[in-house]
Amino acid sequence: MNYEIDAFGTLVIAVFFLFIGRYLVSKIGFFRNYNLPEPVIGGLVAAIAAFILYKFFNISATFDSEIQTILMLMFFTSVGLGADFTKLKEGGKSLLIFLVCVILFVVVQNAVGMSLATALGLDPLIGLIVGSVTLTGGHGTAGAWGEVLETQHGIQGAIVLGMASATFGLIIGGLVGGPVAKFLIKRNQLAETVAQETNEQQLDTSINTAPFEYPKKTRLITASNAVSTLGMFALCIFVANEMTEISQGRWFELPTFVWALGTGVIVRNFLEHVLKVDIFDRAIDVFGNASLSLYLSMALLSLQLWLLADLAGPLITILFAQTAVLILFTAIVTFRIMGKNYDAAVLVAGHCGFGMGATPTAIANIQAVTNSYGPSHKAFLIVPLCGAFFIDIVNAVVIQSIIAFFG
Repeated sequence: MNYEIDAFGTLVIAVFFLFIGRYLVSKIGFFRNYNLPEPVIGGLVAAIAAFILYKFFNISATFDSEIQTILMLMFFTSVGLGADFTKLKEGGKSLLIFLVCVILFVVVQNAVGMSLATALGLDPLIGLIVGSVTLTGGHGTAGAWGEVLETQHGIQGAIVLGMASATFGLIIGGLVGGPVAKFLIKRNQLAETVAQETNEQQLDTSINTAPFEYPKKTRLITASNAVSTLGMFALCIFVANEMTEISQGRWFELPTFVWALGTGVIVRNFLEHVLKVDIFDRAIDVFGNASLSLYLSMALLSLQLWLLADLAGPLITILFAQTAVLILFTAIVTFRIMGKNYDAAVLVAGHCGFGMGATPTAIANIQAVTNSYGPSHKAFLIVPLCGAFFIDIVNAVVIQSIIAFFG
């Protein structure tokens, strides 16, 4: 029996499990000590509950997807609206270096997936599905490329396989980021360094924060500020939907969330630097963080874990191998290239988030780490931009090139 849950019911259930996640993290030392994000824990509890209801009582639920889409678009819009060009310059060289790490990992991820698939007697393109198509790309990319691989390349069940693989990645990406970062911080004794830097920064009130940098900080906003900010969000999402329709089937076709992010960047900087309008960053941060938590909770709430149970042994083998490769690559390559300091450790948590999950998972990972050890301004500048925009472009180019070669 399947129950249809409307938008309000979906929101109520998502908030309920978000609070459960918050409670469990506060009460269970393992979750707290290893910096596991509250939305991931709460959403995972919801997914497990849904799995039990389906397997033992044949009860399932379909949640309203429109409100989840809106929250996703609000999250990416907040990334764009928070991207002041003067702040983007701070990312500079570090952003480019981190992007190199991301590009290298996408290539490695696909090499591992396709090599193991071939060794296990499967079509190499199945390894691509259990590679960057789903693990870096997420559910949206899994659906889009799954249809292409089914209709044009004869990979039967590519969409179902992609959704199951993306489900696995979303869970693992949220679970391994915090522990890996903690290991690096403890092993290299980086917590003492960041504590000293935090005390110095507190004396300097000129330092600007990046979006999502302090999710638990109290921010005072007025009704007027809230209305103005919601107007900007609505404008960006409206333009994004229109551009998605206009670009469909053309060379500049992009996912709606990318249009939302890009429009946010343009609106923010046009209003602030051309029209000299004051932008209310506090309101943007509040709406962005709220959208992030609710979206991540809903994304996990909607996962069908029984799809994972139906995966064949070889595919499970590939997914666990990808997990091991992610941990080793981020802990050795990303950490070293980014400077072997505290910022590098936090960036590792973010890389784990969108290396086997999604950008919201990456943000939740770095929030969990910085809540425990201290701020990382660089991570909150680099991860949202790289994970929300550049990673999708890089991934699309790599996937298209591989399919063209093997197709």
